[in-house]
Amino acid sequence: MLKRLLAATALISAVMINSASAETINMWVRSGIGDSFKEVVKAYNAKGGDTVEMTEVPFAELVQKYATAIAGGQAPDALSLDLIYTPAFAAAGQLEDLSDWAKALPYFNSLSPSHVKLGTYEDKIYGLPLSVETSIFAWNKDLYKKAGLDPEKAPTTWDEITANAEKIRALGGDTYGFYFSGGGCGGCMIFTFTPLTWGAGADILSADSKTATLDTPQMRKAVEIYRNLVAKDTVPAGSQGDNGVNFLTFTNGKIGQQSIGAFAIGTLVTQHPEINFGVTLIPGVDGKPSSFAGGDNFVVTKGTPKLETVKKFLEYTYSLEGQKILAKYGSLPTRGDIADQVLEGLDPRLKVGIEAIAVAKTPYTLQFNDLINSSNGPWATFINAAIYGDDVDGAFANAQAEMQSIIDAAQ
Repeated sequence: MLKRLLAATALISAVMINSASAETINMWVRSGIGDSFKEVVKAYNAKGGDTVEMTEVPFAELVQKYATAIAGGQAPDALSLDLIYTPAFAAAGQLEDLSDWAKALPYFNSLSPSHVKLGTYEDKIYGLPLSVETSIFAWNKDLYKKAGLDPEKAPTTWDEITANAEKIRALGGDTYGFYFSGGGCGGCMIFTFTPLTWGAGADILSADSKTATLDTPQMRKAVEIYRNLVAKDTVPAGSQGDNGVNFLTFTNGKIGQQSIGAFAIGTLVTQHPEINFGVTLIPGVDGKPSSFAGGDNFVVTKGTPKLETVKKFLEYTYSLEGQKILAKYGSLPTRGDIADQVLEGLDPRLKVGIEAIAVAKTPYTLQFNDLINSSNGPWATFINAAIYGDDVDGAFANAQAEMQSIIDAAQ
C-alpha cells in the first residue's frame, strides 16, 4: 500500500514538474498561410509539453504591426515572415542570430538556398525557411489537344509557348493561349516574369544590391516576348489591370498556358479536378529554366526568453513528421534531403516545385517593397509601360533611373 502511494506521489510530482517547465511560444503568421502550417502547430501541441499559440495577422498589416510591436516591447517570440523582408529586420537588429545553431543542424545544407540567403545578413543567419513557394509553368492538356498540340509535351522555349498560344487562341470565343497578372501587380510579375531573365543569367539588381541592372538584352527580350503575346491577342484584355485578384485565372479552364505558383497544384487537384494540366519549369529567354523562390522565413524576435523552446518547435517542423504534414496540406518540403520521402504517395506534379527550388532566385534588397512590391513603385510602373505602352525605351530609362534613386537614397 505504501509503495503504491509513493509511486503515485512520484508520478504526480513528475507530471507537475513537466507541466511547470512547459512553455508557450507566441507566434504570428500572416493571414492566408493555409492549413499546412496550422496542422503542424496542431500536431505539435497535441504532443503535450511545450505549445505554440498562433495568431494570424492580416497580410497587409503584418510588417508594420511587427515593427510597432518590437518598438513597444510587445513582439511575439517568433514570426512567419515573408522572406523578402527578412534582411530589413535583420539589419535593424530586431532578430535573433541563429547562425551557430542553424549551421549545426545535420540537414542545414539541404534547406531551401534562397530562403537561407534572404535570411542571412552580414554573414549571420537570422531566418530559416518555414514555407517554400516556387513559380512554375502550367499548361491545359485538354486545350492543347483541341488545338492539335501534343498534350503530353511540355514547352521548353518561348517560341514554342508563343506558337502554342496562337493555336489555342484560334479555338475562338473566350479561350486564350496565355495569361499573366500584368501592370497592376508588381509582386505577381516578379514571381512569374523575372525568371525569364534569371534563367539567362541576367538580373534586375547587382550582386551587392547597390546598382539597378534592369536594362539588359535579356530583359528587353523578355519584354518583347510578352508584348508579342499581347499584340497577337493571346492574352485577355483584363490582364493589364489585374492587381493579383485573378492571378489563378488558369483555373477557369479557358487559359491554355500560365506561369503560376506551385501552391496552385494543390488548388487545381482539390478544387478543379476537371482541369487536366501539366507543369514544368519556367523557361528563360534562352531556354534555361528558373523560378522565383517565395514563401516565409521563420524568424525569432531579439531578446525572447524562449529561444530554446522556439528552436525545439522549428526542429519538429523540420522533422520527417512535420514535413509530411506540411506536404499533405499543400506545402512544398523545406528539406531537399528528404523531399522524396515527404512527397511519397502525393501528386507527382509537386516534384516540379521541388526541382524549381534548385534553380530559384529571390532579389536580395532592404528596399524590396519600395522597388518591387509597391503598386506605384518603379517595377510595377515599368511592367505596365514596357509591356502595354508605346515607349519601351522610355519605360526602361525611367524605371532604371527611379530604381537607382531609391537604392542611392537608402545608402
